[in-house]
Amino acid sequence: MTGAAGFERVVAAGGVAVFPADTVYGLACDPESEEAVARLYALKGRPPDKPAAVMFFDRGAALGALPELAPRTADALARLLPGGVTVLLPNSRGRWPLACGPDPGTLGLRVPRVPALAAVGLPVLQSSANHAGGPDARRLADVPAAIRDAADLVLDGGDLPGTPSTVLDLRDFEARGAWRVLRNGAVTAEAIATVLGP
Repeated sequence: MTGAAGFERVVAAGGVAVFPADTVYGLACDPESEEAVARLYALKGRPPDKPAAVMFFDRGAALGALPELAPRTADALARLLPGGVTVLLPNSRGRWPLACGPDPGTLGLRVPRVPALAAVGLPVLQSSANHAGGPDARRLADVPAAIRDAADLVLDGGDLPGTPSTVLDLRDFEARGAWRVLRNGAVTAEAIATVLGP
């Protein structure tokens, strides 16, 4: 696998990369580049108003980039991440609006456990490496050829677990301790409850 430095170079230059997460293969680009985001969405055939997640490859970098997070929520993230969850958070400062779609007040955050990319220091906009509505890619060969051929970098991480991340809503966690699973995935609700409480 090409190292983290090569991945960073491609993203920083406005490219789109296919990469292995800890769940399924994904697509990544600069979350602040309108051109790169539009290209990633076009590769997938994803509607432009559908939100994506911002991914960090290091939990400390993610928490450091969101100093406005209230303490209870920040503590929950420190216990949940890295791992196979995409967390919806309040986005009071309107960060990474290109990833937020029609709801700039909500940010999707993902920190996977990918040792080969742990040194990547910049955030990326990420989505699964498939055509919109198509099956998730467990192997690089499962990524549609048209996406692989058009990407600027393709990283092969071998066979992955194949179950996408669990989508977890923490927008009311600070005020009420409330959380809910919006999409079942790699981490079960029971496992989340052992971390956050029922």
